[in-house]
Amino acid sequence: MFEHKKIRTLDDFFEKLDGRPGRGVYFYRICGYTQEVGRFVRKYYQAAGRSGVILEGKIPNPNEKNLSYYQEIMGGDFQFSQGFISASLKKWLPRMNDGQRENVAASMYDALAELRRAGKNENMLKNAYIKFMCWLYYKFERMVNLLGNQDVPKILCEGEVGRYELTLLSILSRAGCDIALLQYRGDENYRKLDAASELSDCLEIPGGAGFPEGFCLGKIREEIQSALRMERLYGQRPQIQNCTNAWIAGKGLEDIRTAVGARGSDARFFYNCYCQINGVEDKLTYLNELYQFQLELKNAGRKLVIVNGGVPRPTMEEINGVRRKNYKDQEQMLMDLSGNISHTANSELQRLMIQAFLDVMRMEGERDAANLNQRTNKAVYLLCWLKRYQGTLFGGWKMPDINCFVHMGACRDGKEALFLQLLARLPVDVLILNPEGGEGSLQDDLLYQVNYVETLSVREFPQEETGAHMGTAAYHAERELDSLMYQDTGMYRERQYGKANVVVLQTMYEEIKLLWNEELKYRPNFSTVEGVVNIPVIFAKVSGVKGGQISQYWQSIRELITEDAYVVKNPPFIDASAENPMKAHAVEFLKNGKVHKSKIKSHPKYPYGYLREEAQDYILEKLQMLIDRKSIRGMFQNGTEYTVVSTILNLPMEIVRMIQKFDFTKKNPKLLYIHTGEAVISLEDSIVTAFLNLIGFDIVFFVPTGYETIEKHFNGRIMEEHQIGEYVYDLRTPTLESFPKWVDKIFKRGR
Repeated sequence: MFEHKKIRTLDDFFEKLDGRPGRGVYFYRICGYTQEVGRFVRKYYQAAGRSGVILEGKIPNPNEKNLSYYQEIMGGDFQFSQGFISASLKKWLPRMNDGQRENVAASMYDALAELRRAGKNENMLKNAYIKFMCWLYYKFERMVNLLGNQDVPKILCEGEVGRYELTLLSILSRAGCDIALLQYRGDENYRKLDAASELSDCLEIPGGAGFPEGFCLGKIREEIQSALRMERLYGQRPQIQNCTNAWIAGKGLEDIRTAVGARGSDARFFYNCYCQINGVEDKLTYLNELYQFQLELKNAGRKLVIVNGGVPRPTMEEINGVRRKNYKDQEQMLMDLSGNISHTANSELQRLMIQAFLDVMRMEGERDAANLNQRTNKAVYLLCWLKRYQGTLFGGWKMPDINCFVHMGACRDGKEALFLQLLARLPVDVLILNPEGGEGSLQDDLLYQVNYVETLSVREFPQEETGAHMGTAAYHAERELDSLMYQDTGMYRERQYGKANVVVLQTMYEEIKLLWNEELKYRPNFSTVEGVVNIPVIFAKVSGVKGGQISQYWQSIRELITEDAYVVKNPPFIDASAENPMKAHAVEFLKNGKVHKSKIKSHPKYPYGYLREEAQDYILEKLQMLIDRKSIRGMFQNGTEYTVVSTILNLPMEIVRMIQKFDFTKKNPKLLYIHTGEAVISLEDSIVTAFLNLIGFDIVFFVPTGYETIEKHFNGRIMEEHQIGEYVYDLRTPTLESFPKWVDKIFKRGR
């Protein structure tokens, strides 16, 4: 049998058997922790995994199935003799050679003899013997044929062992294996079983402390398995790595201008810059500095990619070009998708691309626990963008080339941020220019940020091919004054806002006249929020004639007719039988409840192409809102939604001009609709009225008869109704616009 020996260093465990003093074995218990112990345990774990046994926790007692199988093979005989034990081992564990079997038999016999001296009777010895035999078969069979080899087999176990577990470990140790026992709670309980440390030695650990919280063999197993998975996932690693920003002086554009050869000379690294500049140092010189910057890079032979406002989304063609499958987990997804990365001209660069892609996607998986489909979509975007730009950035690449990628504007979303993180880990300078200041979506420990107080609105990077636009000092001074005067001051410049939402006011009838000529900014509930104006408007029906006074009734209407008002006196306003060239195309303009704006704008019969772009977008946005609200009866039931589309795309010229002229902070356009007869207002008039309300018109219906008019075509009550007096019938509408007010006062009668 083998003798226990003392170690000099932990590395002695890994010596060949013949290289050890007296060809001995080691059985040590470890009760404290240092970094050296941690390194040893991980190395020992791998050795035990190759040729030995790892016990996470206690050895479970043989169960009924184990005992039944033992009885079936070995029967119930037991003799307290080394010969009997040896013969039994030959049948029970046939892979052991004669020398191994004799060592195990002798060691087990000595252990049983010790139990006998401790007072155990024959039956107890038999039970202990059967337990040892079952443990050897079910837990240690894979290593018993390695006992005594030059590569000494190893057992690694943890926790507090019981008496019989310690006895079996001692049997195996003396038969020719090393054992390391990790005792997280110290040595006290072990000493109750082996007070003199005869069976094992306690490792002396100078400066040792308790084991870290959560330290266990299961965690080590997970770490090793993870490392193996990563090795399989990454494949052959690149020989060069990025040295990002470690060499820079922190001067932004100046750092990127630095010649590649002046950045560093270690052939193991490429030296790139990854920088975001927030704000501007000097408004007057900013654009000129950028213009000169890109010229200098081009003159130095460095390739440059510039994106303005955001990286254009991948096209369907690009997305379909990414080979992908259905995946069960992130590891499988990344391993498969990384196969799309190809740079046949330079295998080292291809390995760098794969490594950068896997690194950022794994970081994203740790940061964001989104579902696998969402992470797959992000990965596909990265692959599309990498393929799109790699020809320019890396075509003909060789060490130590560094080209440049410029993102004009802050990152708008997480996908863009991931792409910039990926590029920053490749041999390319990545520059994010955010002259307007504020925070974007990019968060990265590698990123260096330069911050300036001044800000400037810049839409495009100034380049030769796009035409550079640079402001004078007076221009920038005017922009600053503009910001001071028209931001949160209650003052507004001409057409400062391009979007508006409508708030319908609930008023008394008498308030209509008071509010009618008032600018919107002075009305109650007016506000501006994040570039959108909330405009309070009047949308009302006036039924009856106050006091039955006809002349006063017409006079009250005449007082509302301003230069911004459109008057409808002879309904219908929109003749349903009139030619409408948009009717034939309404079906193609509206799909699944969504207005196809681009298709409408590009159509040869689109009637609003001469308007300001903002006005066109505003009209189509409110058309979509009218569709979404389903204010008109019959929508998505009998095809009324197509009538809505064709009607709004064929408005009278006077109404279109009023919309084009409309400034959301000043007086709004008006619509007066006078209906004195019995006919119900047409569907088209109802559509136009509901639409103009969303645009921001003040709208008042005067109905002296009190009849139901526009309500017939509306879903629900969308306007306020004022009952002001008795109903009057058979009135004829006078010539309100040209009828002098003094004449009406003299004759006191209506027309």
